[in-house]
Amino acid sequence: MIAWLSKDMLHGLQARIAAWREDDPDLVANRLEDIRITMLDMLGEEGERQYPQVRRRIRYSGDAQGLWYARADLMAALSGLHGERTARQRMVSLSAMFEGLLPKGLMSRPTTLMRN
Repeated sequence: MIAWLSKDMLHGLQARIAAWREDDPDLVANRLEDIRITMLDMLGEEGERQYPQVRRRIRYSGDAQGLWYARADLMAALSGLHGERTARQRMVSLSAMFEGLLPKGLMSRPTTLMRN
């Protein structure tokens, strides 16, 4: 699961994502589906039972911005399921998957909150 990728693996993934052409509809559709699957995997079966509205929002978001905004609901659900620290760690890895899909103003800024 992507939540436990090492920093080196995550940077490699980000570099490959940045190299993809943003205007290729098939690549964008595939990336969105990968993000959707990752989000649903993070929620898990127990999360889907406890937070069905989050599952629906993720499943039926039609574009990158819809999935981006669904992260807030996912964060709240994951916090309820696993605690805020674990939820934040998972959100960092998820946010990296959006690289190149969103306007620059929507992307998360680096924070010192998660430094160990």
